[in-house]
Formats: sequence, structure tokens, C-alpha cells
Amino acid sequence: MLSLFFVADLPTIVGSTYQFGGDEAAHAIRVLRTQVGDSLALSSGQGGWSVVKVLTVGKKDMTVQVLSTGFEDKLCVELHVAQALTKGDRIKESIELNTAGGADVILLWAAARSIGKGSPDLMQKLATTAREASKQTRRNRIPFVMGVLDAAKIAAEIPNYDLVIVLHEGAQRKFTEVIKPGSQKVLVIIGPEGGLTDEEVALFTKAGAQVALLGRPIFRSAHAGMAALSGLNAALRIW
Repeated sequence: MLSLFFVADLPTIVGSTYQFGGDEAAHAIRVLRTQVGDSLALSSGQGGWSVVKVLTVGKKDMTVQVLSTGFEDKLCVELHVAQALTKGDRIKESIELNTAGGADVILLWAAARSIGKGSPDLMQKLATTAREASKQTRRNRIPFVMGVLDAAKIAAEIPNYDLVIVLHEGAQRKFTEVIKPGSQKVLVIIGPEGGLTDEEVALFTKAGAQVALLGRPIFRSAHAGMAALSGLNAALRIW
């Protein structure tokens, strides 16, 4: 499997050369010990990709030649996760897992029982986390991380989806029972470690969301998204 790197000006002409520099190239040179003759994958982060061969290696950049290029279309199902803010590094962990699970958009929201706080610096760090997690999982499309929203704004978005599932440990219906085959735009709402309030659940259900139990084990807030996305990928035949 080729190592993947993101570049803003993706080269797409087979046979052409490209000067690969910046932090991504420095990582390839210093950490991965990339050598002349090695092949790498470059991506725009929005679907475009190119496989390149290394021609020369400097201290901070390298010259590469495009061997092949293409474009990865979006999947037929668009998966969004509304992730409540959690404390400490748990929110970063949730971004990593939701990215690995295939989320296209991650909406951060401040729940009534959220301990973590959002800030412009945090949002920038989490966008970087999503980018790095995409590299690790070989995704040619970096998920969009946005927020911080409140419960009312999340509820206002619910009518724009084919299916919205609120994960709640007190739900009577199983996760698989509320999945609608053929859904093309899906949102999973995840509460904080302290759980959702009755008022939040009522707000979301009034807007059209389905409340469901993910399983007998109660997942950490940061881990629930990955579990839910795995179930959706299987049930909606993405996998």
C-alpha cells in the first residue's frame, strides 16, 4: 500500500514532473525515509489522486514524476456524524475514529452535558486531525469538520436528511430496526459522556429523528460514531 500525502496543486498529467515540498514532503523524507525510485500517492483531499515515482530527493523536497492519475467519486450514501464535544483528547479521538469509519461530514455540537469547550484553535486542530486520519486510512476525501453548533441548530438540519438516528441508551428500538434501506443522506447524533437530556431527545425526535440503542455495551461518546458508521456501512451495503 502506497503512503498517501495531500497537496494543494495535485499534478494530473501523466509523465509530467512535480516539485513535492512542504511539511508533507518533509515527513516523507525524514520519517518515512523515502528514496529515489519509491512510489507515493498524492491526493487533493477532494477525490483527485495521482501515483508518482520519486526522481530526486533533497533535504526538504523532492522531484516526482506522475505515473497515473484519476478521480475517486463520492459514494452513493453520504454519512454525517453530529458529535457532542467531549473532554480532553477524547474529541480528537472521535474525529480519528469517525474519519476511519467513513464520515463525510463531522458536526461538532455543544450538548447540555458537554464538558469540552469549542474554540477556533480547537476547530483548526481537529481539521488537521481529520486530515492526518485520512492519510492513515488512505482516504482521498478528507471529511469536513464544522461547528460548534447547539442542539437547536442540529435539530434544524434534521429535515435535510433521509435518515437521522439519535443514539440513546434508553431507547426501545435497536439500531438496525430504524435503518431505512435506500437512504442516501444519513446523520447520526451522538451525545456527550454524560448522555443526552430528555429535552434534547425530545427536540431531535420532534424534528424527525429516530432514537435507537446501539447495543448492550454502552460505548464511550468518542467511540460510538465508529460503531454506528460500521453498522450503517454494512446495512446500507456500502461495504
